[in-house]
Amino acid sequence: MQTTRYIVKRIILAAVSLFAIITITFFLMNLMPGDPFMSEKASEESRAILIEKYGLDQPVYVQYEKYLQNLFHGDMGTSYVLQKGRAVRDIITESFAVSMKLGVKALVVAIILGIFLGCVSGLCKDRLPDGIIRVVSSLGISMPGYVVASGLMIILAVNFKILPVNYNKPGGAIMPVITLALYPTSYLTRLTRASILEVMNQDYLRTERAKGMSEFVVVFVHALKNSLIPVITYLGPLTASILTGGFVAESVFNVPGLGRYFVSSISSRDYTMIMGVTIFYSALIILMNLVCDILYKIVDPRITLD
Repeated sequence: MQTTRYIVKRIILAAVSLFAIITITFFLMNLMPGDPFMSEKASEESRAILIEKYGLDQPVYVQYEKYLQNLFHGDMGTSYVLQKGRAVRDIITESFAVSMKLGVKALVVAIILGIFLGCVSGLCKDRLPDGIIRVVSSLGISMPGYVVASGLMIILAVNFKILPVNYNKPGGAIMPVITLALYPTSYLTRLTRASILEVMNQDYLRTERAKGMSEFVVVFVHALKNSLIPVITYLGPLTASILTGGFVAESVFNVPGLGRYFVSSISSRDYTMIMGVTIFYSALIILMNLVCDILYKIVDPRITLD
């Protein structure tokens, strides 16, 4: 019953948060100079017709009211520039399917490798494996995505010709997955290591050692479960971010996913695409954070959801 009340309360707060994001984004977007048709090779008269057609000549509060009405009925409008005349909802659905397929692979790699390497690093504290893992994870965190993507392309695709550059060819998803997974894997490794070391000297672990259990079992079974709370906290925004794709990875490897629309919709002033992608991304982050809060209770039953 308590969990149900908590979930209902969080859903209400999520709706309020999403409404605030929609409102702030809409008015900030309209503060941008120019209009979506500035890059069009058309006369001023044609631009004026397009502006009037889409209602962009009306006061901002009128546009805002109409947008909310349409959004309430599931209509996010049509793209002005990127895919003229096509429904934003259809564009997001199609591109997100591509990003999700790629993102799930990267997410699985990041979670498995990150938690495993973090446990190994904690188990081998201040020894050679720990030193190697810490150095590699530091490099993974510090290297920008475009450096990773470019390096992989030059080494694996150009020099050794092991993998194809084109995403649509067999094996084309390997480099984008590595690019997307490297940073979260490195971050999860360091986060898991720190959490493991924090609980390693707890009394219940001393009891397990006294029972004759190996250090491997103590770390990977008992210590890991109680050190996952910080990891789960990070998994919420990580999941939302990685499932919606990375602009760098999708651009470099020509992946037709949602990540490319984050920047291209802004640079082209495609107002409806800006709103649609922002709403979708925000809703996904809110949902993932709610799921993570519920997972806290599963991992540690002592946690109460208020």
